[in-house]
Amino acid sequence: MYAIIATGGKQYKVSEGDIIDIEKIEGESGAAVTFDQVLAVSGDTLKVAGDVAGATVTGTVMEQGKKRKVVVYRYKRKSGYHKKNGHRQLFTRVKIDKING
Repeated sequence: MYAIIATGGKQYKVSEGDIIDIEKIEGESGAAVTFDQVLAVSGDTLKVAGDVAGATVTGTVMEQGKKRKVVVYRYKRKSGYHKKNGHRQLFTRVKIDKING
């Protein structure tokens, strides 16, 4: 059984027991989180759209952190222009406990 959820502007295919990294959400380690924006649920048959109106996915926050640094380097030839910038995206690691739907 799996579900497709939307959070942080992205979609994730999850099953019970999966560990996923999502965009940062509020909550400390061990806190419960509920995803109510479920797009599809697959059990015996695939249910989408209006069939999954009341479906939810629950999980537990495992940790909050930052991903690896991404270096952004801008350069224009012949003009001497270059600019180096870095970015570390915040994330939340979530363990999927149950798919209700």
